[in-house]
Amino acid sequence: QVRLVESGGGLVQPGGSLRLSCAASGFIGSINFMAWYRQAPGKQRELVASIIRFGSTNYADSVKGRFTISRENARNTVYLQMNSLKPEDTAVYYCKATQTENYWGQGTQVTVSS
Repeated sequence: QVRLVESGGGLVQPGGSLRLSCAASGFIGSINFMAWYRQAPGKQRELVASIIRFGSTNYADSVKGRFTISRENARNTVYLQMNSLKPEDTAVYYCKATQTENYWGQGTQVTVSS
């Protein structure tokens, strides 16, 4: 059974940092594409960052220079290091893994507020 479990969300002050983790299990073989999305209240879900198996990354303009996505292929785990957080980064963050189809985690809340 395929499963994605996110962790690391929470409440942080503006300018602070958080590190999200997403552990994928139940996959047979390698996962080519992993990504983080987020959805703020009243807004559509948007891509934050993505990474393919051999390390090429892509970022939304709004997080470039502040967020870093990385992965451990041996553990099927993807991370999102978030620095210099802003109130507009507040959202539920979702992990996605794509093999032959897309799989989603349950989401983790990130709140940036003083």
